[in-house]
Amino acid sequence: MNRKVAVLGLGIMGSGMARRLIAAGFEVAVWNRSREKAEALGAAGARIAETPANAASGASIVVAMLANDDVSRTVWTGDDGALAVMDRDAIAIESSTLTSDWVLELTRDAVAHGVRFIEAPVTGSRDQAAQGILRFLVGGDADAIDAARPAFDAMGSALVHLGPVGSAATVKLANNYLCGVQAASLAEAIALFERRGLDMEQAMSILFDGAPASPMVKGVGRRMLDRDYAPHFLVPLMAKDLGYAAQALADAGIPSAIAQAARQRFAEADAAGEGERDIAAIVEQLRKA
Repeated sequence: MNRKVAVLGLGIMGSGMARRLIAAGFEVAVWNRSREKAEALGAAGARIAETPANAASGASIVVAMLANDDVSRTVWTGDDGALAVMDRDAIAIESSTLTSDWVLELTRDAVAHGVRFIEAPVTGSRDQAAQGILRFLVGGDADAIDAARPAFDAMGSALVHLGPVGSAATVKLANNYLCGVQAASLAEAIALFERRGLDMEQAMSILFDGAPASPMVKGVGRRMLDRDYAPHFLVPLMAKDLGYAAQALADAGIPSAIAQAARQRFAEADAAGEGERDIAAIVEQLRKA
């Protein structure tokens, strides 16, 4: 395979992934809906493409990191979409957090174009993407995964092959569901402590050092206390993920009031103008109430 890789979507995650590929010596083309996010990568050596199709043309691997099902559908299969121009036996890697229904449909579209398809959502956020230590949750054919492994190795430190396409989407939504519920309940706990006038560092040490502690609680909790909302994971994306998770649970016969309630916290924060901030910013709506 050639060393040409395209990266579609240059948000917090996609830009970090593209930088790791450039650093590993791949010939990288990048595309983003707003070109200004691509400029820094152009300065780092990437070719800036005007369309997904232009980025994907001639690439042996095309990686997408996009906001939702609708954007993924447009970027892969819409006008100037990537799939139609990809070479036969090239590899499409979809790393966005999506529904399994769309991932399965996209797989069929890829096969129809003679393209090998891998779903590979990630665990980790901004810092892990920048450092190249993401963990890829992968569904798809083992041979295609092996062929794409040099690119995966450049972007991440671990790869878990969960099974056929659809497996990884399910696990990723469950992962983000649990993260979103923790963040929402943590915001409520912090607001409770503040309203009761507690010493916040002392009270939070009980959560940080006790049974509730998790990387999510520790990281997001510290950002809530410090009012540090530089984005690691944007508020509206968590609202989207919780909505997708609630639908996946419902489709499996598991209606979830918990997922819906957590989603509402993020939706309210987004509506209140927190959409460009980190998920820790959801606590601000409770501080104001």
